[in-house]
Amino acid sequence: MPADFNWAIGGEAGDGINSTGKIFAQALSRAGRHVFTSKDFASRIRGGYTAYKVRTSVDQVQSVVDRLDVLIALTQRTIDENIDELHEGSVIIYDGDRTTMEGVEIPDEMIGLDVPLQALAEEAGGAIMRNVVALGAACAVGEFPIANLDSALEKRFGDKGAAIVENNKNAARKGKEYVHDNYDEEFGFELECTDENYVLLNGDEAIGMGAIAAGCRFYAGYPITPATDVMEYLTGRIEQYGGHVVQAEDELSAINMALGAARAGARSMTATSGPGIDLMAETFGLVATSETPLVICNVMRSGPSTGMPTKQEQGDLNAMLYGGHGEVPRFVLAPTTVAECFHKTVEAFNLAEKYQLPVYLTADLSLAVTEQTYPPEEFDMDAVDIERGKVVDEETVGEWQDESGRFKPHALTDDGISPRAFPGTEGGVHMSTGLEHDELGRRTEETDMRVQQVDKRTRKVQTAREREPFEPREFGDADADTLVVSWGSNEGALIEAKSFLDEEGIDARYLSVPYIFPRPDLTEAVEAAEETIVVECNATGQFADLVEHDTLTRVTRINKYDGVRFKADELAERIADVLATDEGAEEATA
Repeated sequence: MPADFNWAIGGEAGDGINSTGKIFAQALSRAGRHVFTSKDFASRIRGGYTAYKVRTSVDQVQSVVDRLDVLIALTQRTIDENIDELHEGSVIIYDGDRTTMEGVEIPDEMIGLDVPLQALAEEAGGAIMRNVVALGAACAVGEFPIANLDSALEKRFGDKGAAIVENNKNAARKGKEYVHDNYDEEFGFELECTDENYVLLNGDEAIGMGAIAAGCRFYAGYPITPATDVMEYLTGRIEQYGGHVVQAEDELSAINMALGAARAGARSMTATSGPGIDLMAETFGLVATSETPLVICNVMRSGPSTGMPTKQEQGDLNAMLYGGHGEVPRFVLAPTTVAECFHKTVEAFNLAEKYQLPVYLTADLSLAVTEQTYPPEEFDMDAVDIERGKVVDEETVGEWQDESGRFKPHALTDDGISPRAFPGTEGGVHMSTGLEHDELGRRTEETDMRVQQVDKRTRKVQTAREREPFEPREFGDADADTLVVSWGSNEGALIEAKSFLDEEGIDARYLSVPYIFPRPDLTEAVEAAEETIVVECNATGQFADLVEHDTLTRVTRINKYDGVRFKADELAERIADVLATDEGAEEATA
């Protein structure tokens, strides 16, 4: 495993925890270090425990682990919440003068640094900078050059004026100097800097970036945790490319606006979470029946109902696969990393237009809020291919007209894909309706045409199976007896769990599946394994059900549904426990 450093700040919602963590993450990134962040926040504006964790290394990091090296604790609860991750030699930075830290108890094997954060902040220009003082103290503990913090402070406070920036730089230095002047311990940390240049972004931002790269020119949405950052990223950016963002009055309006823009020929999308998906179900059927390409991003959270809006879960799988009345052809894509949020968004737009179907692009809270570093070339806009599908123009529209010169937007074809004419295309005037229709788009209840249209729409999915490389991502030992399968955001934890398991001499083959429907056939891989384990963040094992359905083989399920993502070391332990249990059972029956 890479030599990593794990840092966190915790307190109450409204204490500036998120902005403080983001500043430190940006500073580390700009110093040429890899960063992986994790957030724990309550479903309220003020009050409730909130934490921001950063894992960093000069090597790539792809998951969180059960270890904290430095903790900035603004409340006693912060220490209590993280006590299991703190270890001998962990450093806890706190302000003993704060009423929330009266009688604070620092475990004997850990190092407590009582730093007067508020008093030092007031000396620098204002108590509001106490968290920045704490960052300076953390730089002292980690032997991290405070100059690297300066650029992050400039980015965060630059629009507030030079004086505010200088005050914050001064506050950080006061924190660093206080630790150097009052504590002479050897903390044992040294955060190495490199000349590497990294981009730091989260999954929602990567989705927004991917949408722009893919040519999306209309976005309609209604704010909902944890999907709102997609809209916030696009706002002010998509306009530079001739696009528009509309904040609708609700999710119903959002998908209907997006549908209208798509019918007009614009690449269009909306983003929401589980409750919004429920509300959008009726229009989802209209999108499919009218054969309109549309991308619907679902950033999952804990449900059902309001559930836990700021907690992790992968519980919407069945809703995306089967939601809506009638039989609705669709695609469901599930990015497995922050970078894949960019690439799969581009792919979602291409699939939507090539097959004239709605595409669910499904992320989850962990992907949405996790900031991770990548080299800039990972997001090469010039390498993006835009495929608009079977679009006709004035020269080719005649091939798709009937004997009366009327365009057939729902023409019966061998591959199920009909021609598409944008508004204004001469000879391409047509109508579409949510009612069953004939090739011209006119309503019909004629039985043969009904069967032909249903078969045609369904045939598009089979065509996609034949033409598209819907393959899983694979790593590990291809010949191992143990197969571990996951989908969505669990990939990073799985990759790093592999390192822990390798150290224990446990070999396994790992498949990370980004395509939920259509999905790869895992039958051969499952049949070749003696033990198949499916890892996911829901209670019932919804993806495990799909694997069993497809392969006619029972699998072992590792499910997590407490609102917290998998950690690499935790996942490795659970996989090892499953294998140990199986081995013990075999010995008992031998």
